[in-house]
Amino acid sequence: MFKKIVVGLDGSDHAENALRVACDIGQKYNSEIHLVYTAHPETVGFAVGAVAGFHAASTMPTAAEVKAAGEKVLAAGAAIAKECGQKTTESHMETGNAADQILACADACGADLIITGRRGMGAIGSLLLGSTSQRVAHLAKCACLSVI
Repeated sequence: MFKKIVVGLDGSDHAENALRVACDIGQKYNSEIHLVYTAHPETVGFAVGAVAGFHAASTMPTAAEVKAAGEKVLAAGAAIAKECGQKTTESHMETGNAADQILACADACGADLIITGRRGMGAIGSLLLGSTSQRVAHLAKCACLSVI
């Protein structure tokens, strides 16, 4: 039923929960798991160990910090998948709008399911339902699951 699952990661607990759900579903359906990380100043600050938002508010991260943060988030995602007994098929580190990058990945790989955390490390505007998960659910051409 779900042969290809795309999971949006940002380093948040909600994204980790989304990945764990993806791994559970993936084991049941022998699915490919595709991880997508899209850098934002808030998530870069979080991923490199700063207090969320503080690093981004004081200085913009360098290209090296952005890359290192993405590698850290994707490596953590791969480790979680391995811990859950699931291998990740591909990892994608993108720039731009996270929802658009998740949707593009889903289209490119022919995903049957997109799983995102309901609220990640995004802006204040995502207090009730994350703007990324909301946009993904609105525009996706496949099933979507938003995880708490």
